[in-house]
Amino acid sequence: MIDDLFLIEKYAYRKSLVHNLDARVKIAVTFAVIIAIVAVPYSTMVYPVGGIFFIFFTALWGVSGLSPIVYLKRLTMILPFGIFLVIFQVFFRNRYYEAFTTIATLPFGIEVYAESVEFASILLVKFLVSVSFIILLSSTTKTPDLLEGAGRLGLPAEFTLVLGMMIRYLYVFGYMIRKTQQSLETRCFDPFDRSLPYRYRLEKLAYAVGTLFIRSYEQGERTYVSMLCRGYGPKSHIYIAKKSMAVRDWAFLFTGLLVAVTVPVMTWSRLLPYA
Repeated sequence: MIDDLFLIEKYAYRKSLVHNLDARVKIAVTFAVIIAIVAVPYSTMVYPVGGIFFIFFTALWGVSGLSPIVYLKRLTMILPFGIFLVIFQVFFRNRYYEAFTTIATLPFGIEVYAESVEFASILLVKFLVSVSFIILLSSTTKTPDLLEGAGRLGLPAEFTLVLGMMIRYLYVFGYMIRKTQQSLETRCFDPFDRSLPYRYRLEKLAYAVGTLFIRSYEQGERTYVSMLCRGYGPKSHIYIAKKSMAVRDWAFLFTGLLVAVTVPVMTWSRLLPYA
């Protein structure tokens, strides 16, 4: 899994119409779609809006030339964090409904409500649409381009600098984890080897984690001292040059914002029917 960290950006270096778009445009469209789907009321109106947004996402993913397997793999990594909250909703009454209908009764007096199931499905649609566009953004945009695009959109220079350093040293941290794993493997230690006592395995893993944090702290201190020696100070920031957008960037920005705004408005005004 750590090795996958070093290859996480390999798809962002490909060439396609979506890859070549300005990072500011992709960031703006992504945030517009997320804000639009989140702003939709918790009702069945979410279904057509989410469906059209997902069709829009599918078209963009197809134009990017990336395999659907890439999307499914990244979605699978994120899905457990949201699916737990979605499933949890079916057991509780929420403030969006006045009457509740019990459709199942589980042990210990736990009840499943039809309205709560509907609310969970609405929440799932919002989650899938939001996460899908974030995956599209991260899969088609290089990290330096994301930082520069965010800076050109007005992200404070302090945030840009901190995010840049965090991303940079995330790989250093991953390298340390890989070295620790290799050290354990060369000593023939397998944390899943049941022939070893359980307590012994826990102790060795605890020592490894402790060593990892100590190395990370020492690396941070060395990095900070090196930055001070190179003139780092309160006014330091990442230099971001001005850049004009091409016609295709403006066209995609207009199209994306048009979809993000008109689809919820048309659904709300019943131009797009829903139950």
